[in-house]
Amino acid sequence: MTTLTPTGRAQDTHRPKKALPLGRIVAWACLLFIIFLSLFPIFIVLKTALTGNKALYAEAARLWPAQPTLINFQRVLGLLTPEAAQAAGGSGSSVSFLTAMKNSAVFTGLIVVGQTFFSAMAAYAFARLKFPGRDFIFTLFLVALMIPGIVLFIPNFITVKNLGWLNSMPGMVAPFVLMSPFAVFFLRQFFLSLPRETEEAAYIDGAGPLTIFFRITLPMSQGPLVTLAILTAIGMWNEFFWPFLIAKDEASYTLPVALQVFKTQTPQGTPDWTGLMAGTFVAILPVFLLLVVLGRRVVESLAFSGTK
Repeated sequence: MTTLTPTGRAQDTHRPKKALPLGRIVAWACLLFIIFLSLFPIFIVLKTALTGNKALYAEAARLWPAQPTLINFQRVLGLLTPEAAQAAGGSGSSVSFLTAMKNSAVFTGLIVVGQTFFSAMAAYAFARLKFPGRDFIFTLFLVALMIPGIVLFIPNFITVKNLGWLNSMPGMVAPFVLMSPFAVFFLRQFFLSLPRETEEAAYIDGAGPLTIFFRITLPMSQGPLVTLAILTAIGMWNEFFWPFLIAKDEASYTLPVALQVFKTQTPQGTPDWTGLMAGTFVAILPVFLLLVVLGRRVVESLAFSGTK
């Protein structure tokens, strides 16, 4: 069928739709497969957490429990008495996941605020200020990226012990709260891309470096700062080894440590898998929601800064 345009020319109104290229179809199929591989373990964790302990092995081949229950979440969150928890199939492990969640939130929050702020100050100094040895010191920061973190655990542990901070929140926070080489490098790359005209105008008006940093640079850097905060929060929320070394009292456990202790406490001889999966889901849910809501911003900011 053809129609006449305002200029009198014939126009075909039934053009065949262009087929999707084979390469795009394959790319989407690979992407969906990768998403499936990434989310399927989380689905298994949730499915196990919603399965009653007594029905765990009988329904191992099912994709969804026949009778989903929240009793495992009630057990790990301390909403049941020890007798009721054992009657529901629990192993008798006694770990306060609510206390561990509070400790993880405080631990992560302090490090996110401190590391983001101090790393921003250091990055601004490397990007804008001129002082002797600036490039050499920044090179040392880049070299520090290649040093495994586990190498620093022994000197950090000795320092924290000498300060009397074992089994305390200051001891857990101390090695991470100031800055990290990655954070300094990441923010420096962004600060270098900011236009200098605004800062030069502020200098002419009599503003100093601190005034420019707090009133001009930081407001213009909200995107990278939020991205760095998200990346730091994910890493610190999942941090296990250092809190495990420092926190010897149950009142100081973070969630990863609480999960490990819950797994090893097996008064009845076998691990409490349904309770362990319920605790694991509680631990991964905040990070999962954070990535779902703000994951795109992280990718865009990393691509903008040139970080691989």
